[in-house]
Amino acid sequence: MATKVVIGAQWGDEGKGKIIDILAQQSEVVVRSQGGNNAGHTVEANGEQYKLHLTPSGILNADTLCIIGNGVVLDPAVLLGELDMLQGRGISADNLKIDARAHIIFPYHRELDGLSEIARGKGDIGTTKKGIGPAYMDKAERSGIRMCDLMNTELFIEKVRANVELKNTIIEKVYGGTGVDADGIIEEYLGYAQRLKQYVTDTTVLLYAAIKAGKRVLFEGAQGTLLDLDLGTYPYVTSSHPISGGVCVGTGIGPTMIDECIGVVKAYTTRVGKGPFPTELFDETGDQIREKGNEYGTTTGRPRRCGWFDAVIVKYAVRTSGLTSIVVNKIDTLGDIDRLKICVGYKKGSETMTEFPPSLEELAVCEPVYEEMDGWDGDIGHIRKYEDLPENAKKYIERIEQICDVKVGMIGVGPGREQNIIKP
Repeated sequence: MATKVVIGAQWGDEGKGKIIDILAQQSEVVVRSQGGNNAGHTVEANGEQYKLHLTPSGILNADTLCIIGNGVVLDPAVLLGELDMLQGRGISADNLKIDARAHIIFPYHRELDGLSEIARGKGDIGTTKKGIGPAYMDKAERSGIRMCDLMNTELFIEKVRANVELKNTIIEKVYGGTGVDADGIIEEYLGYAQRLKQYVTDTTVLLYAAIKAGKRVLFEGAQGTLLDLDLGTYPYVTSSHPISGGVCVGTGIGPTMIDECIGVVKAYTTRVGKGPFPTELFDETGDQIREKGNEYGTTTGRPRRCGWFDAVIVKYAVRTSGLTSIVVNKIDTLGDIDRLKICVGYKKGSETMTEFPPSLEELAVCEPVYEEMDGWDGDIGHIRKYEDLPENAKKYIERIEQICDVKVGMIGVGPGREQNIIKP
């Protein structure tokens, strides 16, 4: 099939970067459709590690066209920092294109992000304070500034001055903060414009032509299903749509142009920040998973909350994104745990639920219903064939397939590009 979407099917951080990098080697176009530098992919290739926050993972492949779509909010300083890092390591960005409609993050967005979190007090959402939410707010309010505006100097200056006047009123009068300097922003960002103009174009035209020509196109998602603005654990969500449907809006293609939807999960569950987490572990097993799986945020370095595999969540992702298969990453992390658990439902009082609830308050009082399975001993990071996996590891994977009603297509047994098993 020519077009594939890869999304996170949990709360993000599922190891999408590695899977995207593997699939990108078979792809001619790789597209990022939403989010900003609040998300990160860690990709390991040829013994080296790359941490990418805005650049599509396909950038490691010189022959792959990489597109930052219209649904992304872009911090130019962060993107240019990544491009400089890549260039310093011998990787060209000549194959990168940015959609002219993509919205830009400014210093006032970052300032408002931090101030609003402080104002929420104990009710803070736990944002990365990188200006993502406020940038999407401006987009919805129709006051955002796009890449095409940055390329028009006179219009850009006019829009920045108008926005800074309004934002400084909010920063100073509502939050008691210190306003930003319009002249400084204009000078800084016009400098970015000179460096970025070679990449800016109408990527919807390029993408449509590529799909019509039968090229192999890969859409990479950031974050995960339960962080979706509409379908996630609201309000502890991001400001965009990490589900497969978000790809259409964020890149300008129709749903009939997508052939496969692949969901990436961990063999357990993790979450960063606040909000209910039914299978969370507060014991030595949770600590063991965190340390062995190196469960610390790519963007923030924050320790991730860890828990057993939650099949209710993954079933929800299968349903809401129409997943045709899933990838189970980090199964190697579960080695040497005697008894493994899979959450197959939630108990709420006398009621047992097998579908993910819309209400955060309802989820907060749910207790997991578990199935238990025997674990396996030893390191499996060297295994490359499904039949060579320990019998209990295969039983674990096959039970996930049965409960979630979706095929497992790949299994990750380590962070390296080569540490991947194709399941027959």
